[in-house]
Amino acid sequence: MERRRRIITRALPLALLAIASFVVGAATGVRTPPEKASAERFAEAWARQDFGAMQAELNPASRHAYPVKRLRNAYLDAEETATARTFDPGQPSDPHGGVVTLPVVANTAAFGNLAGDVKLPYSDGGIAWASYLTFPGLAPGEHLVNNISLAERAPILARDGTPLAEGPAEARSSPLGSAAIDVTGEVGQAPAENQQQLAMQGFPAGTPVGISGLEQAFNSRLAGQPGGELLAAQKGTGSRVLAHSKPKPGLPVKTTIDPTLQQAAVNGLAGRAGGVTVLDARDGSVRALAGSAFSAPQPPGSTFKMITTTAALQKGVVSLDDTFPILNGINVGGRFIDNAHQEYCGGTFVQAFADSCNSVFTPLGPKIGNDLLVKTAERYGFNAEPSLYNAAATAAVDPPKPSIPTNVGSDLDLAVSAIGQGQVLATPLELASVAQTISQGGIRSPTPIVRQKKLRSNAKPVRVSSKKIAGKLRYLMEGVVNSGTGIAAQLPGVQVAGKTGTAELGPKPGAPAPAPGQTAEQAVDAWFAAFAPATKPRLAVAVLLVDASADGGTVAAPIAHDILATGLGLG
Repeated sequence: MERRRRIITRALPLALLAIASFVVGAATGVRTPPEKASAERFAEAWARQDFGAMQAELNPASRHAYPVKRLRNAYLDAEETATARTFDPGQPSDPHGGVVTLPVVANTAAFGNLAGDVKLPYSDGGIAWASYLTFPGLAPGEHLVNNISLAERAPILARDGTPLAEGPAEARSSPLGSAAIDVTGEVGQAPAENQQQLAMQGFPAGTPVGISGLEQAFNSRLAGQPGGELLAAQKGTGSRVLAHSKPKPGLPVKTTIDPTLQQAAVNGLAGRAGGVTVLDARDGSVRALAGSAFSAPQPPGSTFKMITTTAALQKGVVSLDDTFPILNGINVGGRFIDNAHQEYCGGTFVQAFADSCNSVFTPLGPKIGNDLLVKTAERYGFNAEPSLYNAAATAAVDPPKPSIPTNVGSDLDLAVSAIGQGQVLATPLELASVAQTISQGGIRSPTPIVRQKKLRSNAKPVRVSSKKIAGKLRYLMEGVVNSGTGIAAQLPGVQVAGKTGTAELGPKPGAPAPAPGQTAEQAVDAWFAAFAPATKPRLAVAVLLVDASADGGTVAAPIAHDILATGLGLG
């Protein structure tokens, strides 16, 4: 079905010609010969890849020998060998000796447009079909064979021209070594389900192609256009050349990646499960990606409080001067929700944000309400595809979306969603974008990873919040780093604005059973999102450690600290 959808229907001119022939015939008293009428219908069906309609034009013996599935496979095999993408049949000739000549132009990926005739024999009330009729230019007894020559694969380049991947498909390399692979992805053998589509593009089974990252997203561009020979072969008599072409080298992909920051991000993650994203705070472009930076959404924990606070300030259900009781948790929607480590916290909203106080934030979910909480998250980029590259590349990679249910549910569901638990899922790319949005006065920029305009997403900047609300978020995030849970991200002489997060994933596998009255040890994801310098932001960063050894302030914030120090020239 996928192959059929890719074939462009060009049967309308044939249909009009058939109608015209009928009108003229009626006017003159001349009837279209049945051989020609059948060939016209056969050609129209071929152009739209309707193999059932094609089989209906065969004579009884051919229909018996070639059921629809067998006929279809014969044509698809020929198309794959020829790398054919579309067929444009012309007007059939009048029959001569029981044969109708059908001119056909095949548009191929490797050999260009190939024009030739298909001679359709007619007998016993239909077309006497044989396998040489699958492609123009074949004679009885012949079949297609190709000798494909691959083009030189183009490099993937950092923003300063440093190769992130270069060399032949079988041996890609980079001066950054393995640190570049998290951006470029890998070249290898495509999954079985993709091999037929790739063969139609001129890449035979087993050909190394991009299977992840930018190598996959822009495989066609990087791989160039294959060439070689298309042969008409006959058993025992050799072959003859139907077409030949020279391969056309691929074109480079120029990225926005900073090699120094890329190395720092990979070093910071140090092979652990998780991800890191670094953005240019000024325009949103990607400066570094490490690990699962956008491929494996996880519960964001308290980093989601940046979104919750945006919505709460917009609705006016909280102000920075509000004060709250000192508690170790709170009952919302019939469930008692603890503060992290069951700590007591509260005080002013500024203090509650700095200490990431769940007893303050969980009641905000129901007060904000479903519609505003979801709408605010979506303005920040939730439930939308990442804007890393253009639509074709995005479809090739098919990255998951950061997500929040459009109908979150009960007050309890809203409460846990307000602290980044429940069904809320995010990526380091998404949370770096949230930080970047706040750093730019509430305007979310696209996050391109490529420099060429035609390779970029057509996404536009989005106004997420007012500049005033974004300014309040920045002030709150400065407090997190100055005196709250994110002090490990402090930099000498540079104000950092950030937010920690620790998402509970359930009881930690293998942990000892809890004592009576105690809760089981939880497996956690550790997060930290930040931008710096706070007043003139240059970089935004988000760090995730999956199944971390400690909370976000303890293990994720130090990684962000080191990356920001490198990017700002402090270390």
